[in-house]
Amino acid sequence: MHISALRVSNFRRLKNVRIDFAEDISILVGSNNSGKTSAGHVLELFISQSDKFSIHDFNSQSWAEMNSFGNGVTTAVLPKISLDIWFGIEQIDLGRVIDLMPRLAWQGVEVGVRVEFAANDPAALLQRFAEARTKAQQNIKYKEDGTTIAFHPSPKTLYEYLSHNLNSEFGLSYYVLDRGRFNDAYVAEEGYAPNLMNPEKGRSGKDVLNGLVKVEVLSAQRHLSDKSGGHRAEDLSRHLSRYYNRNLEKRNEDYDAMRALSESEELLNEHLEKVFKPMLSQLSELGYPERPKLLIRSALDPATLMNASDNGTKVHYVLNPNEPEPLTLPDRYNGLGFKNLIYMVVDLLDRHARWLEIEEDRPPLHLIFIEEPEVHLHAQLQQVFIRKIMEILTLKGEDATSCRSQFLVTTHSPHILYERGFRPIRYFRRSPSTQVHQTCEVLNLSVFYNSTDPAIRSFLERYMKLTHCDLFFADAAILVEGTVERLLLPQMIDKVANRLKAACLSILEVGGAYGYRFRELIEFLGLTALVITDLDSVLPSPAATTQVPIDADPDEDDDAAPAPGSACLVSTPDAVTANQTLIQWLPSKTIVADLLAATEAERTQAPTPERRAHVRVAFQQPCTVTWQAETQTVTGRTLEEAFAFANLAWTQDMPQRDLKLRIGANATKPLGVIIERIHKRIKSDKFRKTDFALALLTHDPASWNVPGYISDGLKWLETEVRPVELPAAEEASAIAAGDIQ
Repeated sequence: MHISALRVSNFRRLKNVRIDFAEDISILVGSNNSGKTSAGHVLELFISQSDKFSIHDFNSQSWAEMNSFGNGVTTAVLPKISLDIWFGIEQIDLGRVIDLMPRLAWQGVEVGVRVEFAANDPAALLQRFAEARTKAQQNIKYKEDGTTIAFHPSPKTLYEYLSHNLNSEFGLSYYVLDRGRFNDAYVAEEGYAPNLMNPEKGRSGKDVLNGLVKVEVLSAQRHLSDKSGGHRAEDLSRHLSRYYNRNLEKRNEDYDAMRALSESEELLNEHLEKVFKPMLSQLSELGYPERPKLLIRSALDPATLMNASDNGTKVHYVLNPNEPEPLTLPDRYNGLGFKNLIYMVVDLLDRHARWLEIEEDRPPLHLIFIEEPEVHLHAQLQQVFIRKIMEILTLKGEDATSCRSQFLVTTHSPHILYERGFRPIRYFRRSPSTQVHQTCEVLNLSVFYNSTDPAIRSFLERYMKLTHCDLFFADAAILVEGTVERLLLPQMIDKVANRLKAACLSILEVGGAYGYRFRELIEFLGLTALVITDLDSVLPSPAATTQVPIDADPDEDDDAAPAPGSACLVSTPDAVTANQTLIQWLPSKTIVADLLAATEAERTQAPTPERRAHVRVAFQQPCTVTWQAETQTVTGRTLEEAFAFANLAWTQDMPQRDLKLRIGANATKPLGVIIERIHKRIKSDKFRKTDFALALLTHDPASWNVPGYISDGLKWLETEVRPVELPAAEEASAIAAGDIQ
């Protein structure tokens, strides 16, 4: 048995989302505040019921609906939160899920239960609210003028009333779902009403659900503190003490422990080592650098055994484990990363063991929600943790046939994603920032994996593993041509699009030959993306066939005719582009003249309901260049050429000769020759583009100009991702004029 999907309605950002679960592990990713943590909290509230609902658990759009209902609007419906849980089952599970069978002849492979948090009696609630509001209105206090309210007691609205009375007015109800009445997206057919589970006719809905799944949540707030004081401090020894208290046979019949306490510290330490040996041996499999050895030591104080006080049993780290009498340090003297690792593993082992120790009616599914396990862990260990924890908690023997552990992990770590690949990823896409009501949708990356060309899919997975890109956690993406753009982009953003510094950007170095391969992923994720690439003008076929000599001097004229496909000036008649991104993505043109004539609309992929990605391509555009009173319109072939033309006088000065763009004796050369020599030098094998970028970083950014095509692209992205916040009056005027929506 496993959870195959959830559908959540009206819970925080999860206004109406479907979350598909993989059978072993599902990894929830997305930018900050996109709803990932809410997925774990909704399971806690509806299944574990370890906390109470808050008025803020309702999606913000519900608040106005509540007030309309409270004001007696006849069409208003009192909001409710619902969770549909779909279980994938096998033949062995049929006895467990008999209460969820919609009919005796049912032959499906999924059963479902709906849990609703709704008003117990809407009419009675409305009456009690009216009485409370009337009483509040009778106690309004006015200022001296008798018309201005100085104090208005609560509640003024139903929202305010429910803020204080929600859990007494609302409760949970359970319904059996019929999979045959739902489509592939787990959306019910119109008019379908599920059957209420009546506790008087058998087990309650809560008992049925708790009999199927046990939910454990390991929160990101682990408070690993080295301070001894403070109620939020949680050191490792205190956490291990809970493991000891549960696993040790510690009652009167535990004569080994009693004898160890009474006879000697040595015997007790041997006893503690025996108790913790299984757990410590599992910790050693995690691949932590140098494999630090842990030692459990007692100060022989039975009253404070394993209580983390100075006189109690403490965790120690062995400094020289191969010595007869090794040196040790208390746990507070080791790094946060190792403490976090041990904390998580011990906690998970403890929860896992408690689940397995349930002798009667053990829930066959153990759902473990781990929030941000990467805290304090370095990159390699983040990958190892995910791999090893699944191995450590793998069920063996008879348990493996009837029970299952299923993991749900939220993370901001690209390293964890590389360990598992695309298929377990569930991407939480946040609603646009322009929307008042915060919502999101959840995308199943296994759908992308199965529908994408295998060659492109393999390229993307290899690229992600090699570069550790953070595309899944960004507000927007910038795809750049190469190392030069990646190195210079931060300074360019600072110069022309300063507001982008406050955005979460993923900058991917992809090259013109491979940028288009990201198209399907960006479109699937619905990301806003800027593609900064090069014109890469080359000679068309047919042409002369003589190849340019490899050792040719790039600064001297060469009479040899270049071959088809050889780099050429953008102004060369009939030149074409070698850039596959421009050919296969935007603006889908090959001839350079057509590319330069492409309109802004042709260079932009506008979002649609089916394809929400908003993408713009930026490549070199014509610019006006002046040299010694001579002016010419010219277009660069690459970033380096475009930079040289945008800063021609500056790059030709002696102080900037380290950029390798200065042409010798330039004072005697006309503009046309300067342009051609710059082109030849940059396309030469002797020109090192990375050296150019590093040299430029040593110069004052205020002294040079950003090439126009990059400046325009960054300003477009800035407007999309970080729009200017208008004053209220200007915003109202803009909305009225239709400029913004």
